[in-house]
Amino acid sequence: MLVSTMRPDPDFWRGKRVLLTGHTGFKGAWLALWLQRLGAQVTGVALPPATGPNLFTLAQLGQAGLGLESHFCDIRSPQALAMRVRAARPEVVLHLAAQALVRPGYAAPLDTFATNVMGTAHVLDALRGLPEARVALVVTTDRVYRNREWAYPYREDDALGGHDPYSASKAATELVTASYRDSFLAAQGVAVATARAGNVIGGGDWAQDRLLPDAVRAWEKGATLHIRRPQATRPWQHVLEPLAAYLRLAQCLWESPALAGAYNFGPLPHEAATVKNVIELASTAYPTSATSYENESEGPHEAGWLALETAHARQVLGVAPHWSLNTAVARTMNWYRQQHGGADARALCLADIDAWGARP
Repeated sequence: MLVSTMRPDPDFWRGKRVLLTGHTGFKGAWLALWLQRLGAQVTGVALPPATGPNLFTLAQLGQAGLGLESHFCDIRSPQALAMRVRAARPEVVLHLAAQALVRPGYAAPLDTFATNVMGTAHVLDALRGLPEARVALVVTTDRVYRNREWAYPYREDDALGGHDPYSASKAATELVTASYRDSFLAAQGVAVATARAGNVIGGGDWAQDRLLPDAVRAWEKGATLHIRRPQATRPWQHVLEPLAAYLRLAQCLWESPALAGAYNFGPLPHEAATVKNVIELASTAYPTSATSYENESEGPHEAGWLALETAHARQVLGVAPHWSLNTAVARTMNWYRQQHGGADARALCLADIDAWGARP
């Protein structure tokens, strides 16, 4: 496995004014904690947490004096959002707020498009005429590509597309971001990029219809976990891998605005793994766990095989994965087991952040 020496630089982030959207979500909460650890001045904008329990609450991210000014605000409301952005005067914008699940996208397609497409447009539009803004990073997904179910990792210049509303909304987000960059923000001196990350795992995710949270919920109750598509293949990675990549990309954009563009972040292409592989690794943490593998044709359409070519990020940014899939799954399940046993969620996250950074 390649190892990057490009860890987030505290000297760069210390004192930076950062606008983080989606800080009440799974990835956003982890990123807020890391930015606090780095000494950034973070303003969070998001809806209230969508699940109970949730990492935002358990990690005490709304507590005063910890380096995060938290605001509940809907990015679908342009006036309210613009007011928050102007008040924050951000130098760096990290846009993670989204409707981030495939099956809820089928259930509520208009909400999905409104949040992911127009919400992103509202965030970027709020930066127009804002003199302090230097970097804007929009997080999308590995599902922005027109999936042809071929044994080929998708590259940044492959065609965008999306069968389901979630995937299509994220592909459209890429187009909106490129338009704002080319039409307005580049001339204003704002370096704008998109980050297309593979599937993330890690402690503190309690969303429905996500693989390991579903497994933990079932196995902690002694119930059987039902898996719809055991052979679906994805580029799995621990949540800290893409977050470190986002931080690295933001710093590179600050120093070299010409690097603006799209970037894939994930494991090496040959390390993509099936759902069944991941569940078999996770089940070792629950010796009495039971799993039932279902008919793959059930339910709405989802991509069967998906991998990302990450050579661009490795070559341009020096970003490469730290943790193998085995390590990522083991640390995730250890997080849930310890938290379920009474350990402090914030301390568990900070311990993982420190362990990730301790790698050579």
